[in-house]
Amino acid sequence: MDPVLLARIQFAMTIGFHYLFPPLTIGLAWGIFYFLTRALQSGEEVYQRQARFWFKLFAISFAIGVATGITMEFQFGTNWADYSRFVGDIFGAPLAAEGMFAFFLESTFMGVMLFGWKRFSRRVIWFSSLMVAFGSTLSAFWIIVANSWMQTPAGYEIVEGRAVLTDFWAALLNPSTLPRFLHTIDSALITGILFVMGISAWHLWKGQHTEFFKRSLHTAVVFGFVISLAQLPLGHYHAVQVANTQPAKLAAFEGLFETQRGAPLLLFGIPDAEAGEVKAAIRLPNMLSFLVHGDLHAEVPGLDTFPRDQWPPVGLSFFPFHLMFLLGMYFIAVTGLGLILLWFKKLHTNRFFLVLAFLTIPLPFLANQLGWWAAEVGRQPWIVYGIMRTADAVSPRVSAGQILFSILMFSVIYGLLFAVWVFLLRREIRKGPELPPPSQEGPAGRGPQGETAPEVQP
Repeated sequence: MDPVLLARIQFAMTIGFHYLFPPLTIGLAWGIFYFLTRALQSGEEVYQRQARFWFKLFAISFAIGVATGITMEFQFGTNWADYSRFVGDIFGAPLAAEGMFAFFLESTFMGVMLFGWKRFSRRVIWFSSLMVAFGSTLSAFWIIVANSWMQTPAGYEIVEGRAVLTDFWAALLNPSTLPRFLHTIDSALITGILFVMGISAWHLWKGQHTEFFKRSLHTAVVFGFVISLAQLPLGHYHAVQVANTQPAKLAAFEGLFETQRGAPLLLFGIPDAEAGEVKAAIRLPNMLSFLVHGDLHAEVPGLDTFPRDQWPPVGLSFFPFHLMFLLGMYFIAVTGLGLILLWFKKLHTNRFFLVLAFLTIPLPFLANQLGWWAAEVGRQPWIVYGIMRTADAVSPRVSAGQILFSILMFSVIYGLLFAVWVFLLRREIRKGPELPPPSQEGPAGRGPQGETAPEVQP
């Protein structure tokens, strides 16, 4: 058994599982803030109830996310000791900042919302929701800073075999920080808003809490389309950065084996790294050069520019990248369809769209995983791009057997946590929102805006 391979598998498993939760909670946090803002502006109770319902799902996901995130940082000291020694002076700072500032801010004001919803004024709860959303986004920023430095290291020098920080701002705002942050946060917003869209569609499909979920569905479709569409320029911005700072990664993404002027954009194909070609390729002539450099005839480096031992795994970079892109286009299409149905006032009655929206729920999670996979695999064979190889970063005293045992242990624990998460979400989703206060009910037991009391859930 190869300890390097096992360490990489364990890292991928633990980080991949943890990464199910931050995008969802970031997206939901900003959605909750929006509903509370609308509640303050309009004075309508239904928006306050919207925020409370989605906050329950946020709190469940946040708790599981915290539990799964603990192992993420500990792994660097257990399986990646040589890496920790090499970059500890740099890598530890953003992780410490994330814990001290962002996570503390987020968890403190989440406690206010969790235990003080009926004890504090609406303005206090509104401000707390803003701090939770801001804190979760700030937390993502610090994590992305740390990871981006591994992708495009800056502001350092090598002293006695260790990377030493020489320019804090250069390291903080390294070339990939901003494009990766914007791309990631927009992905998180898509995850949260399509989750709201899918759950709302399920209730409307079942004919439950119709007035309540019509509002959240309308909101999700409108914002979902705008946010999904925004990913096109943000993704392009990030791709240009990759082309300029990690050309081998871009070449693997695009299956570009030979350096070319007027390089084509590959729409479909099956890369064969051994043969150095793409089978069944469908290409748009000159478009990769144009998208990367704004010039139809600009030169784009291919994999032949780099030594063979510095190539990323081509297939494991190529397919996740292209599948992520296809999912992004699907999100634009499905929310665009929702907008058309909303325009014709058929959104909440079109059963095809309601089922489609519900089935879409897992796809943003998949897109996030594919994007992370493409970014990390595309960096290989480097753990710090161009400076330290992944094979040189593992702990020399941790055996393959020990790593394998921890993989099996984590698999069991994460399987249980996933089951608990799904069970708790399912229970709260099926329960639906709380009923409006009796003083706000209209005639014949109808709530605000004509909402009927829910049926008994199966």
